Amino acid sequence: MPWRLATEFRFDAAHRIDDYDGPCGRLHGHGYRVRLELEAARLRPSAHLPKPEMVADFKTLRWAKRDRDQGGLDHQLLNEQPGLAGTTAEQIASYLHAETLRRLRSALPPGDSGDDFKLTVTVWETEESCCAYWE
Repeated sequence: MPWRLATEFRFDAAHRIDDYDGPCGRLHGHGYRVRLELEAARLRPSAHLPKPEMVADFKTLRWAKRDRDQGGLDHQLLNEQPGLAGTTAEQIASYLHAETLRRLRSALPPGDSGDDFKLTVTVWETEESCCAYWE
């Protein structure tokens, strides 16, 4: 793919890992760091730029850093997030991957499926521990 776009952002959220035998089973919070890398075979327009000059709009990619009331994940209890199967770093990365691709594809013009998108999502739960997800 000739184009690779990357962006990083942070959000704060609380969670507990259900059935975990240890401290992570109790309610606690993290300052999550997320890196999204999106590859595409061609450039596209966006909601803010009608000409095909972008892989994707950074605003669309960084949706999760917004407050819960604006459709993001910031300052919420992740266990209450619809569509999130669990709250391990692995499950959060998988959820961010699926939801980001869904949002990107829903903004495309008719006839463009976005099937050339390749997305990698890396989620840091702490400074030392992260998980990457891609398909």
